[in-house]
Amino acid sequence: MSAKRDIVSVVTGGAGFLGSHLCDLLLGQGHRVVCLDNLLTGSVANIEHLAGHSRFQFIHQDVTDYLYLRGPVDNIFHFASPASPIDYLEFPIQTLKVGALGTHKALGLARAKQSCFLLASTSETYGDPEVHPQPETYWGHVNPIGPRGVYDEAKRFAEALTMAYHRFHGLNTHIARIFNTYGPRMRPRDGRVVPAFITQALQGEPLTVFGDGHQTRSFCYVADLIEGIGRLAQCDYHEPVNLGNPQEMTVLQFAERIRALCGSRAEIVHRPLPVDDPKVRQPNIALARQQLGWEPRVSLDEGLEKTIAYFRGLLARGQL
Repeated sequence: MSAKRDIVSVVTGGAGFLGSHLCDLLLGQGHRVVCLDNLLTGSVANIEHLAGHSRFQFIHQDVTDYLYLRGPVDNIFHFASPASPIDYLEFPIQTLKVGALGTHKALGLARAKQSCFLLASTSETYGDPEVHPQPETYWGHVNPIGPRGVYDEAKRFAEALTMAYHRFHGLNTHIARIFNTYGPRMRPRDGRVVPAFITQALQGEPLTVFGDGHQTRSFCYVADLIEGIGRLAQCDYHEPVNLGNPQEMTVLQFAERIRALCGSRAEIVHRPLPVDDPKVRQPNIALARQQLGWEPRVSLDEGLEKTIAYFRGLLARGQL
């Protein structure tokens, strides 16, 4: 009898915030993990704890280039992409390329290996929504030529391409529409609200709120999100599924919560609202509950305390 081989999973963008946590989950499940990342926005610091792991391999590669891997591949998790406003405004062409060419290359590899394919999409496919909360049946309200369009439309194209490979080639595909997620390994100054508020509060700087702060967001702790990704990859559902925390709050309320948990008395200052900034963002997760038996379990305060502890560590090491 031949020996049973390990499950092989590829994670593009595996050195990023979400990708590195996914690598941890898969390794914990006994997979052999191949992490692909060009380190444009990812960091080897996120995966340095995996150095020397017998079932982990890091390949420094741009996913928009030709992908070749020897041997079987069971799963491909396509997480490669700039994912914060600062990143995709600084790298607009790369953002469009990884959403289009990168998704095409990753799907081509999945087809060649007959792998399961999971696309990390985003709630930004809904744009500045006119339906609230947002169900998967909502087609969105996106400005295709605005500054955020490079990210929104790249992900919308990636979803369309993924569904085309599923329908035309019969590929086993899944699409996760990921809402605001936070936790350790976020970059301190990536432009997203969680690291921005925490770093400002810990350093005694004013917390910067864009607009009047009445726009809403919903925050999901990374461990909950990654558990949902794992469940989605194993189910028989192939259309998009929202993954996020439906607990909604205003950005101003969130700033006050961060300030309290950090023990900060820093003032809150207001700056002009960025172009096409969504006024509301809240997932309808009825489909995730039905198809995956999944919903977030980590409370906001519990998740924020873990995240703040991570940023305190960065501050102590002079890395903020």
